Amino acid sequence: MARVRRKRRKPVAEMNVVPYIDVMLVLLVIFMVTAPMLNQGVKVDLPKVSSEALPQDNNTQVLTISIKADKTYYWNLGSEVDTDKQMDKAMTLPQMTSAVTKIISAGRESGKQTQVFIRGDKTVDYGSVMGAMGGLQKAGVGNVGLITEAP
Repeated sequence: MARVRRKRRKPVAEMNVVPYIDVMLVLLVIFMVTAPMLNQGVKVDLPKVSSEALPQDNNTQVLTISIKADKTYYWNLGSEVDTDKQMDKAMTLPQMTSAVTKIISAGRESGKQTQVFIRGDKTVDYGSVMGAMGGLQKAGVGNVGLITEAP
């Protein structure tokens, strides 16, 4: 009888990388999920500084927009913010935007630049302040300052 000789398989010297690819994909998913949860930026303890008021230019008018805790808007035209003399009519955001548009255009006609500042109550949410800034941008205001209290 003739024997059939089988060829012996040679061991493969290659490494099976499929399990490693699976592990790498799981790690990739874990990093993609946890990356947005990390805190961005560096914690810094900012110094408290008191400074002198900026010098006023005669060719500049100051417009202050105040946002109260109940999300009503008020405006005051002048360099000093006097809460007793402030415009006592509570306005909505569209009303404030149209009022500021009129003030800005009147100032431009008289040749004055208008500096605009926002005084927001500390309990007002971020969205209300951003809404005011968006309304001021629609009114043609380029730069807006935020007013805070001295320490």
